[in-house]
Amino acid sequence: MSLEKTTISRRRSFIPRLRRRNLDGYEMVISPPEKATRDEKQSAGRNVAIVALFAALGGMLYGYDTGIISGALPKMSAQWGIDHTRQEIVTAAILAGAVIGALVGGSLSKKLGRRKTIFIIACVFAVGVLACALAVDAWMMTVCRLFLGLAVGACSQIVPTYIAELAPPQRRGAMVTFFNIAIGVGIFLANLVSVVAAAGGTPEANSNWRWMIGIAVFPALVLAAAMLQLPETPRWLIENGTVGKARVVLRWMRPNRTAAVEETLQIWAISQQETKDSRGGWANLTQRWARPALIAGLGIAAFTQLSGLEMMIYYSHTILGTAAGFGADLVVWSGLGIAAVYLIFTAVGERLVDVVGRRRLMLTLIPGSTVFLFGFGLMFVLTDHPNRYLTLALMLAYMACNAAGLQAVGWLLGSELYPLSIRDRATSLHAVALWGSNLVLTLTALSTIDGLGLGPAFVMYAGFNLLSFVFVYFAVPETKGHSLEDIEQSLRDGTFLPLRGNIASRVGLPDNRITAGAAAD
Repeated sequence: MSLEKTTISRRRSFIPRLRRRNLDGYEMVISPPEKATRDEKQSAGRNVAIVALFAALGGMLYGYDTGIISGALPKMSAQWGIDHTRQEIVTAAILAGAVIGALVGGSLSKKLGRRKTIFIIACVFAVGVLACALAVDAWMMTVCRLFLGLAVGACSQIVPTYIAELAPPQRRGAMVTFFNIAIGVGIFLANLVSVVAAAGGTPEANSNWRWMIGIAVFPALVLAAAMLQLPETPRWLIENGTVGKARVVLRWMRPNRTAAVEETLQIWAISQQETKDSRGGWANLTQRWARPALIAGLGIAAFTQLSGLEMMIYYSHTILGTAAGFGADLVVWSGLGIAAVYLIFTAVGERLVDVVGRRRLMLTLIPGSTVFLFGFGLMFVLTDHPNRYLTLALMLAYMACNAAGLQAVGWLLGSELYPLSIRDRATSLHAVALWGSNLVLTLTALSTIDGLGLGPAFVMYAGFNLLSFVFVYFAVPETKGHSLEDIEQSLRDGTFLPLRGNIASRVGLPDNRITAGAAAD
């Protein structure tokens, strides 16, 4: 009998011990840890990449629809006879719409979910570009670009959040910066289309800017179709009480049950803590423990635009052609070169952001962008006719440093710094800060250059770059390698420490930390 008991106990030692965990009525069975196989890792990585690539089409639409104005504006101006002030209004209308879209997008994504909101954004993109292509005068174009801006603003806020909430911590930086790369692709395509259109004749001889704008309807339709198939984010699902669906999504996006269940439990633990602490609505933004994230995120959002890169893209043809005296052909090809440098070095930033780290990458490259932009402005201070090729080289060098550093990290931080309870409203404010500063800069750029001169204006913009370095040093910690839940826990624990350059908290799971896989009943 004792021999039989001994045999049974030995056999039981080989049987995995299962535990049950009840998460808001969803019962999860916890089993011992599993090691992911190579095939499982590759499958999960492929699924994450598919989601990021399709969602990033929103970034391409943003880049194209904001970048195409650089090549189309001279043609519109020639056709409709509009002056510099009206040009600024037409250009900035999309940015005013973006501010509104950013505010509306956060509430919409909280209520409907990230996936459905991105589908709506894609539909607005499609309608907006067709309306712009059919505009009959400058005022109609202004209204249509204002409408199109609703999609641009909401997209810039929600798409990075969507990708960040689905990506694993160790790949989040690279996945979210797909959005930045897609922006670069859009800007490059816009300038390539401008080159093709320029081959069709002089601005006065044709109105081919209409098809330049209208062809953006096709990627908008692809994005809409993709969002009908892609999953909702597990964080939104858990926040809205559907833990089971969240675990299914994570099982598809992670290499095995172990990773999926641990992340499910982490998200659930944080959501429970937030439910207990929540004040409701916009009042959550006033919580003292969340303030360092808001300061860091909103500051970076403003400096990505105040550094001058997007303004330079919008007005590259005008600045190089009118103020710098470049010939028409050189202006068009220089615009394409600027877009190519932006795309290439955004991709470089994407490769470095998870290796070097967000904070270190910015602190390394911002000094370069400051020096090169200062040099660009100084040349026009010293002489009215500087060497054109040296001028272009300085502009491209500035674009390279800014694109790989501040631009690559700016969007990423907006998707990962904010706690779940305030993420929707905080990312709305993030986008408002970004588009608001962009709007101010774009509305005043040509007037500033006319008033101060090209040289002093760009020396001033170089000063904004220097201020961004000071801000990053004192206010932005390193988030590389930390889950969204770890970042939130560091805020709660007071270990969100920029000057030490790191985050020192890890989120604890309910009861005991579980490193386990799961199979749901």
